Amino acid sequence: MIREPRILVAGAGALGSVVGGLLFAAGRAVTLLGRRAHLDAVRCDGLLVDGLFGTRRIAGIACATDVRELRGRFDAILLTVKAYDTAPMAAAVADRLADDGVLVSMQNGLGNVEAASAAVGASRLLAARVIFGAEILAPGHTRVTVMADPVLVGSPDPGDARRVALARELATMLDAAGVPARATGDIATALWTKVLYNAALNPLGALLDTTYGALAANADTRAVMDAIIEEAFAVARAAGVTLPWATAAAYREEFYGRLVPSTAGHRSSMLQDLRRGRRTEIDAINGWVAARGEALGVPTPANALLTRIVRARTEAACSR
Repeated sequence: MIREPRILVAGAGALGSVVGGLLFAAGRAVTLLGRRAHLDAVRCDGLLVDGLFGTRRIAGIACATDVRELRGRFDAILLTVKAYDTAPMAAAVADRLADDGVLVSMQNGLGNVEAASAAVGASRLLAARVIFGAEILAPGHTRVTVMADPVLVGSPDPGDARRVALARELATMLDAAGVPARATGDIATALWTKVLYNAALNPLGALLDTTYGALAANADTRAVMDAIIEEAFAVARAAGVTLPWATAAAYREEFYGRLVPSTAGHRSSMLQDLRRGRRTEIDAINGWVAARGEALGVPTPANALLTRIVRARTEAACSR
């Protein structure tokens, strides 16, 4: 990456607007690619970012609502679309990535790295575990609502010295802009740990329209989350992923003791999708766990059942 890289945020919804807006406010050359209603407001009145990372009104940021509006090539493309849009968006922006540039998957779930790699090549790919939440309150206005841990940025191949160095550079850039971040030498583990968290909380919070804290406080939903975590932990182990905890019980101790309390008032992003009649990311979270479990011979009945229920609920919501 060059000293003053050109950065494209591909999918400037809530999270992408926060990241891109704060990078631009820190002096970086950023272009947002996203939906017209939101970006028209950004063009006209600037981008308002508030919430846990502070309040800023950011004017002058470049915006595009179609890939054909983009000019030149970018040294870093931050991919912040929903998981089900990874493949088409990565393919759409592939020719806008500089030969020595990197595309950074900053998305929920698993499978995004593989989908993006098919478009730009593994040697030009980084991944980031993002575990803060944001929402668009109105066109041009995004709010950071929750944060469990800093963003982690890493190379899917920890033996690739160039990409390891680029991950450090990007993490430093994000952190300096006000998005807490650091580099990691094991991004695969980091992505799996996020799935442990999301698989337990996201679908149940969406289906029951309740907060993460309420899920943990209820004996019935807690039992369901325990089963989801147990299965996901077993699948990760069968897949050869080295997790930071010796057992699922050890993870649950941190989950209920630190992670849930720090996000207790948060409501699932999947709930927002259902309310708006939009497709959810269930297939990249619980669905991915269930599919990998089937391939590896690991039973995942709780994850499979939740996946089917959310799919059915999504179909009903989208047909209204």
